[in-house]
Formats: sequence, C-alpha cells, structure tokens
Amino acid sequence: MSEKQLYTIVEGGSITAPKGFTSGGLHCGLKKTERNDLAAILCEVPATAAAVYTTNVFQAAPLKVTRESLADGTLQAVIVNSGNANACTGDRGEADAYEMRAATARQLGVNELDVAVASTGVIGELLKMDCVRSGIAALPEKLEGGASGAEEFSQAILTTDLVKKESCVKVSVGGTEVIIAGAAKGSGMIHPNMATMLGFMTTDVVIDGEDLLNLLRSATNTTFNMITVDGDTSTNDMLIAMASGLAGNEKLTRLHPDWEAFAAAFTHVCRSLAMAIARDGEGATKLIEVQVSGAVHEDAAAAIAKTVVGSSLVKSAIFGADANWGRIIAAVGRAGVPVSPERVDIQLGEIEVLRGSRPVAFDEEKALHYLQKSDTVLITVTLADGSGSATAWGCDLTYDYVRINAAYRT
Repeated sequence: MSEKQLYTIVEGGSITAPKGFTSGGLHCGLKKTERNDLAAILCEVPATAAAVYTTNVFQAAPLKVTRESLADGTLQAVIVNSGNANACTGDRGEADAYEMRAATARQLGVNELDVAVASTGVIGELLKMDCVRSGIAALPEKLEGGASGAEEFSQAILTTDLVKKESCVKVSVGGTEVIIAGAAKGSGMIHPNMATMLGFMTTDVVIDGEDLLNLLRSATNTTFNMITVDGDTSTNDMLIAMASGLAGNEKLTRLHPDWEAFAAAFTHVCRSLAMAIARDGEGATKLIEVQVSGAVHEDAAAAIAKTVVGSSLVKSAIFGADANWGRIIAAVGRAGVPVSPERVDIQLGEIEVLRGSRPVAFDEEKALHYLQKSDTVLITVTLADGSGSATAWGCDLTYDYVRINAAYRT
C-alpha cells in the first residue's frame, strides 16, 4: 500500500478540525498595519503535547517559558504574537513572556503551566505590553471551532509571508477516525535545524507524550529540517504538537498496527507545511526540490540535498533560468560527505545534464523553457555510493529578497 493510501487529505481542513480545539486572532497594535498580530489555540481539555525548538544559541524569551510549561508533557492553550520576536530583550523580555502566559491562563480559565508562548517578528525590541494585555483580554470572544477562527489564527501569525500555510488529513486508528492538522508561518530566516519559524499541530488521537515527541522529532528531521530559504536559523523557531485524545481511539503506540498509517499522515502534514514555507520564501518565484539518491547513507543524502538547495549560486541560476549544472555539482562536492566524484548523474526535471560526472549534450532551449515555466523545479542527483536518499526544498533567490530584507525593520 502506498503512503497516500494510508490517509485522506481533508481539503479546507484547519487546526480546529480535530475534536476539542478552537482558535482565533485579532489586531492588537503590534504591527503598523491593521493585520492580525495576536492569536491563540485552546483545547477544551489538557492535551498531550510536545515541541521542538531552534538550535540557535540565542533563544527568545518565549522558548524558555514554553519549555517550562511543557515540562509535564501537557498543554491546553498557546498564545502567539507576530510583529515582535521578544528576542534579545533581557530580563524585561522574559518577564513579558511570563506575563503573556499568566494573562492568557486567566482569560481562558486554564492552568498557567498549561500555556505555551510563541513570538515572531523583529529581534531586539521590547513588546508593547499595553497592546498585548488588551489583545489577550479580547481574545476569548474570538475563539471559534470553525473555519473562521482558524483563518484569523493563520493570518495573525504571519510576518513577511504572502500566504497562510495549513494542512489537514484524516486517518483510521483501530477503526476510529482521527484528524491531524497544522498551521505554520515562515518566509525568511528559514534554515531551521529543528522546525520552522513557528508551527502548530493539533490532533484528537489518544497517544502518550513520549510517542508524540518521538514522532514529532522524526517527522521534523525529514520535513522542516529539509527546507531552506536563506540559510539563517531564527532565534524563535518552534514547532508544537497537541493531542486532545477526544477521538476516543484505543491508545496509539509504536506497536499498534495503525502506527505506520498515523505516522505517515502526521509526516504528510509536516511536509505540506514545510514545502509551503519554502515556496513562500521571501521574494521567491519558484519552489526548488532536490532529490538525492545513491548516497553512502541517509544523513549524507540529506546533507547533499540541503547544500544544493541552499546554494546561493544554484538559487540564482534557477531564478535566471540558467541550466548551469556546474553550480549543482560544486554544491554536491562541498557538502562535507563522501562522494565518488567520477560517478554523479544530474537531471533538471526530465532533462539529463550530467552522466558519470561528464557533460551530456542537451537541448538548451528545452531546459530554458522548463526553468522559466515551471512553478516547481526538480533537481535530481544520483550517486553510486550506497542506498541513502533524501529530499530537500527551497526557493530561488531574487531581487525582491534583497529589497524585503534591506528594509525589514523600517
């Protein structure tokens, strides 16, 4: 049975689709525009929860607070703001993150240690806490279980993103329908080494915290950790998963016959969100997918795939529709893993450009047309060193990326 036959994609599904979840968002004044900048997810019961975090040594205050809340493996609510990262803000920033947690707990009527805090935006500026306080006070009336609340939430977490990122699937566990959903934001400072800039997953499955955490880490490694936009890892990266248990299925464990199906469905949601982030990279016009096979092992394949997709020269060539395979093989060679340099094949889509590390005559006009007209450019690298394979995603590097980031604060 193929992976896609193990679960069903729910078109239009959102983070409120699993049983027990509501969400919402509003504009409280952190952003200069009238776009939403404060949001929350609420579960009607304490949920089994897990998270992964940025590996950047400068970690924003909300991460410390969230780690503390997740110490017992449960969460009931998440409060999120955009427009300000609350990073590198010292004791004041930490106090503000704790205040956000406490205020959210009071307004939503939940235990303070069951609230996670997440922030994204400009680094090094203090939060406008008067705006945050009034926003949190107004949030309970905004929380809904339908599409409207999910839409407001998804819009509230965006910064330079052009589009919201959502994914939802359903899968059977012991004959019971279980739903998995996710929402994420990310467009710049994307080279996660853990997750995305901010990601949130909900499910109604009955599962233990340890199994949920292990699954989250495993799925992250092959999805969110395989995307790059600009090579920068944020101070605020965080991915949170919450399981309400309200589907009522028999407890899912790694020994359950439906574990494979659930894991595939869970990974699909992560992969969909990760690809959406890569496609929405700041200034991007194309999604780039790099498939590597024949490496000495999977870690080597992953290193090569991510090096190729993250190469500024490769990204620039794709933007310029230049079939310059030399930039690709150069990236393969500097990935820091063993490669037989005389046995590398490269394709752009279905166009073979390199065989056995030697140039292949190809139709330049056909290649130009492929690179100009394709929304997704596929680069295939085939090695002859083993059975390791991996896929990474990124985007082209355009003039607009510089324009956006040259004036990010102003």
